[in-house]
Amino acid sequence: MSSRCLATSALLCAVLASLPVWGVEEEPTLLSSFRDWHVYTAGMGAARTCFAVSVPKDSSPAGARRGPIFFMITSWPERKVKNEPSVVPGYPYKDMSTAEVTVGADKFAFAITKADGAWMEAPEDEQRLIAALRKGSSMSVTGVSARGTMTVDNYSLAGISAALDKIDTDCK
Repeated sequence: MSSRCLATSALLCAVLASLPVWGVEEEPTLLSSFRDWHVYTAGMGAARTCFAVSVPKDSSPAGARRGPIFFMITSWPERKVKNEPSVVPGYPYKDMSTAEVTVGADKFAFAITKADGAWMEAPEDEQRLIAALRKGSSMSVTGVSARGTMTVDNYSLAGISAALDKIDTDCK
């Protein structure tokens, strides 16, 4: 099995473990992979959910004990939600903390932190982030764990535009 296939399998396992938190109860199907981003779907018809997901290229501090780490962009046509970004840091966030996503010179606050996830408050900010992701080449996510450890996860944006286009086409 190729290293790319192993990485995709590991990503799927990590995503599967976290999906109930995001309201996805069934096992997703991989639709396509676009360099460092993978597109999955779950459900049928109007209840279909589609999401693009990636794992960081590197994380710090090295050796920190964390669960699966990934960044996900989800669309739920039935809920009329399109391209909602979320962060899974692999640990519970510190109470009342904010995760920060940086793309180039742009910074975006993920002020809703709950358990091991973070979301943005305003849909207009989500769409600004999506536009920045499409133009950028890399992204970093900074957060603080419940234990007080600051982490930084660095992601490649190679393939993000094609992944988002796939969601837009397949999840209407």
